[in-house]
Amino acid sequence: MDGAPARLSVGRGRLPRMDTFTIVPTAAFSLRESVEFGFGQRHSQPFDGVMRLAFVQDDLRHQVGVVLRQDEAGVHGEIHGGDGNVASIKAQVARVLSLDRDATGFAEVGRRDPVIGALQAAAPGLLPPLFYSPYEAAVWSVLSARRPAKQMAEVRRRFSEANGRVFALAGQHLAALATPEQMLAVTEFPGLPADKLDRMQGVARAALDGLLDVERLLASGPEVATAQLQRIKGIGPFYASLITIRATGFTDVLPADEPLARDLVTRLYHLDKPCEPADFERIAEPWRPYRTWATVLIRAAGHRIL
Repeated sequence: MDGAPARLSVGRGRLPRMDTFTIVPTAAFSLRESVEFGFGQRHSQPFDGVMRLAFVQDDLRHQVGVVLRQDEAGVHGEIHGGDGNVASIKAQVARVLSLDRDATGFAEVGRRDPVIGALQAAAPGLLPPLFYSPYEAAVWSVLSARRPAKQMAEVRRRFSEANGRVFALAGQHLAALATPEQMLAVTEFPGLPADKLDRMQGVARAALDGLLDVERLLASGPEVATAQLQRIKGIGPFYASLITIRATGFTDVLPADEPLARDLVTRLYHLDKPCEPADFERIAEPWRPYRTWATVLIRAAGHRIL
């Protein structure tokens, strides 16, 4: 579903050469929920009033750090580094926070389905935080495949510090991943098997070839995008679906084959037998056109009302 975006404004902060922007959500949104949810390869973190982001820009040539704070006027960002294209950086941040979509209809889903309504009340303002980009999602997919996520998150942090760019953001340091060109220049890295580095570099080449362009994937639609992503070495059906759902911004893709989501649906809807994909599709029909968002809400907040 391509809804109207949240209102975005651009300005100059008071600090010298500090570009700023403001995103005004179209409906309830909580920066705290986004931080404590965790996203991409990042685990949930205690909220200190700030969200810190460091990522490769969609142009695949620059890295940027962003500090986010929220008040009644909206979500305010301070930009550190980057290519100076405030509008592009702002748009990427909005996508990461699911604020590039019109969320006004999501509350209506909660009115149609009391379970979703109860979850929205339990996690007010929770919208799905996404990977920074399909490129970063694909790198994480091949890096973490068949390895403990916590261990590989540490490898990614060290790799990014050594080969990407480190930003000082509101009293903390955060490293942005290597750009595709930087990735291709790496010959070896401690703790990173040669086969994984080879696949990460395959992702880098695919990104430079345009296969991971977010607008291209969105224009292709979820089914075609998922199929095309499997052309990248190391990206099978599971990870292709992950990239499609958690890195592009589709709001209405239902992961009917996801066992954990179906288990939670079984419990939340008091089904007398385990939820099968067909059951999931039937139950999720009233969630349109926000089936992705509703599923993420179930995963993130189901335990709060069970």
